[in-house]
Amino acid sequence: MSAAERRIRLGYVGAGRQAQQVHLPNFASIEGCDLAGLAEVRPSLGREVADRFRIPELYPDHRALAADRRIDAIAVSAPFELQGEIARDCLERGKHVFMEKPMAISLAQADRILDASRRGGGRLMIAYMKRYDAGNILVRDVVRQWRRSGEAGALRYVRAHGFRGDFQVGVDAIVSRSAEAPPLAPNTNFPEWLTRDRTAYVDYLQQYTHNINLVRYFLDAAGDAQIEHVDLDDDGSGIVILRVAGVRCVLETGRLAYHRWDEHVQVYFDGGWILTWAPPLLVRNTTAEVEIYRGGAGVLDSTRFPGVQHSVSRPIPEPRGSWAYRREAEHFIERLLSGEPFDSEGADTRTDVRLFEEIYRRRLGV
Repeated sequence: MSAAERRIRLGYVGAGRQAQQVHLPNFASIEGCDLAGLAEVRPSLGREVADRFRIPELYPDHRALAADRRIDAIAVSAPFELQGEIARDCLERGKHVFMEKPMAISLAQADRILDASRRGGGRLMIAYMKRYDAGNILVRDVVRQWRRSGEAGALRYVRAHGFRGDFQVGVDAIVSRSAEAPPLAPNTNFPEWLTRDRTAYVDYLQQYTHNINLVRYFLDAAGDAQIEHVDLDDDGSGIVILRVAGVRCVLETGRLAYHRWDEHVQVYFDGGWILTWAPPLLVRNTTAEVEIYRGGAGVLDSTRFPGVQHSVSRPIPEPRGSWAYRREAEHFIERLLSGEPFDSEGADTRTDVRLFEEIYRRRLGV
C-alpha cells in the first residue's frame, strides 16, 4: 500500500464537551483518518455520541478499546486527573496517543507515561493547540528571523498574559450530557508534597500550561527553563517570573467577566516587538492576530535619530480562516502517516510539568 493510500484507524476515549465540540468533528472529517471506535463509561451518552458521529464501534472503557488490534491510534480527552493514566494504559498496548494537556499532574506521573511510551512503542502527542495556530507560527518565525539576523537587536523580555474570559462566545452548547459516570477512585498521581489546594492546582496547571508552553515554543527552548519568582493568590491570580533560554519572561494570570478571551503574548527586542492575541478558543476559522512593531535597534530617543524609520504592521497569518484545533488534529494524522516527529512531543511536555510543580511548591511554601 502506498503512503497516499494508508489510513489511520483512530479510537477516541471520552464523549464530553471537548470531544463533542472539538475533537470528534475534526477527526471525523480528516483525510487519512477513520474514526473507528469510541470508548465511554456512560453507556447512553456513548451510544448517542457514537451515532451522531457515525462511529461504528462502542467500547465500555479505554482498556477494551486499547485491546482492539484493529485500532492504530487513540485520542483522549477525560478529566485532567484521569487522562494521563488512560494515555499510559494505551501506550503500554503500543497505541499511538493524542491527548489533551496537561500530560500529567505530577512529574512522577509524567515519567511513568513516557516510560510506557518507550516500552510499548507508541508515540505520544500533547494537544497544545496554540502551537498549531497560524498566527503563533508566524510569530515564532519572525522571532527566529530577528534572532538570526540581529536586525532588531537583542531579545530582552517576554510577557505572557492570560486573564481568560468567555471561551465559547455563543458557540453551540454540548450535544449531550450525562450523570451516569461512576465515581472516580482516589487519585494517587498528585505530587507527594501536594496535600491541600489540589483542585486549585489542577485548574492552574491545565489553564496556564498553554502559556508557558507557548513561550518555550517562541524561544525554541526545550528543558532550559527555570522559575525565579512566584506571587500568586489562592485563586491563581498573580505573576510568575521565569528565565527561559536565558530570557526573562513574566506570566500574568487571572480571570475576568470578559465578553471574549483576554490572552496575549508579547516578545520584546531592543528595536521592536512581536505581539499575538489569542481568539476565543472555540471560535472556528479564526487565527491569533499578530502585530509587529519595527523601530531602530538600540535607539531609545527617535527625536535624536530622525533617520530611523518606525512602523507597525498587522500581517494576516496563512492559512487564513484556519482553526488551531483542527490543525493539531491534522498534524497528528499526517505525522503518524509520515513518521516525522510531532511538533508537541510528549517528552517535551515534561518540562512544563516540572515548572508547574515548582511554581506551586513556591506558592505553598513547601
